[in-house]
Amino acid sequence: MVVGAFPMAKLLYLGIRQVSKPLANRIKEAARRSEFFKTYICLPPAQLYHWVEMRTKMRIMGFRGTVIKPLNEDAAAELGAELLGEATIFVVGGGCLVLEYWRHQTHQRNKEEEQRAAWDAMRDEVGRLALALEALEAQMQAAPAPSALEELQAQVREVRAQLCARDPQPASPAVSAAKVQEESAQV
Repeated sequence: MVVGAFPMAKLLYLGIRQVSKPLANRIKEAARRSEFFKTYICLPPAQLYHWVEMRTKMRIMGFRGTVIKPLNEDAAAELGAELLGEATIFVVGGGCLVLEYWRHQTHQRNKEEEQRAAWDAMRDEVGRLALALEALEAQMQAAPAPSALEELQAQVREVRAQLCARDPQPASPAVSAAKVQEESAQV
């Protein structure tokens, strides 16, 4: 059974997101305990969130001119801590998503570059082979093709030359005249 590559990056991102939840809980606890954190970091976003939420609800119900009372400090601190914890989880999850997208884009870009390089190499090879084919065709057209009869005549001359080299003296003049006539008839 073939198993694909183990997605270590995805597992790492999932691990980071799981770690972000306890981190958000710690931030919530720190917001509840620390006066500075509560006053300057948790309360303003909580009051703004409460104001927008109540204003939207009042407009939906048809009440336009009502004044919205701010939350008390304990409720605002609790809401601010919850908002901060959710924002932390959202930022970590969004960061993981951006990192995964970036990794995927880099992988796609590398894959496209490899395909482009392979395509260019094949195109260069085809061009080189086309030039070689043109050169071979030019050689074939430049050299006249000998006919089969001319090739056979050349082979007969070679055989005669070899036979004459072996037998330097003819047996009688009549035999040598018959050979000459025979040779001329063959050619």
